[in-house]
Amino acid sequence: MAILNLFKYVKDQITFPAGQIIFTEDETGDVMYVVVEGEVEISHRGQTIETVGPGGLIGEMALIDHKTRSATATARTDVKLVGIDQQRFTFMVEETPFFAIEVMKIMTERLRREREKD
Repeated sequence: MAILNLFKYVKDQITFPAGQIIFTEDETGDVMYVVVEGEVEISHRGQTIETVGPGGLIGEMALIDHKTRSATATARTDVKLVGIDQQRFTFMVEETPFFAIEVMKIMTERLRREREKD
């Protein structure tokens, strides 16, 4: 929820209606998103792997490693997102160091969950 506090009043929010695809697996991605409202379903090869709600991040891997998307994101409900491109990401890391720590925590939690499945 700490990340949500940084972005919930940002004016350049993007909305997606329930059922709309936000991005697809294997496409090039240069933006990650903070979920401000609603829920986003993350799927890999057609299997749901996570549902992300307010304060969660989606698409961070492609922004950080500059590779293609590893999953598909679909609006499960009507959602409001804030896009974070490389410039905004760098600014946030420099100006708000705990933002970088929160991003790392989210990524670490996802990696641990995946390991537990193996």
